[in-house]
Amino acid sequence: MRPLACDRCAARVLVRKSSWQQTSVQWDRRAMALCAERDRADGSGAAFEGCGSLRETIREAAVRGTVELVGDHADGPAPGGRPL
Repeated sequence: MRPLACDRCAARVLVRKSSWQQTSVQWDRRAMALCAERDRADGSGAAFEGCGSLRETIREAAVRGTVELVGDHADGPAPGGRPL
């Protein structure tokens, strides 16, 4: 797991990218408190299904190589031939 801060709100989480399709994210209390999308979901009573801003930050980090793909299929192309 690698630390990564969201480009939008600076919430710092731990990330592991096993493939272009699979990502694990570990949140701590501080990151949960900083995430604007999580805060909005909590206020509306809706289930939090993930942060789009963080998802985009992780995708960009994987494309740049800041977050490595570490699974068995890490060297394969992203779906559609383009990085996610």
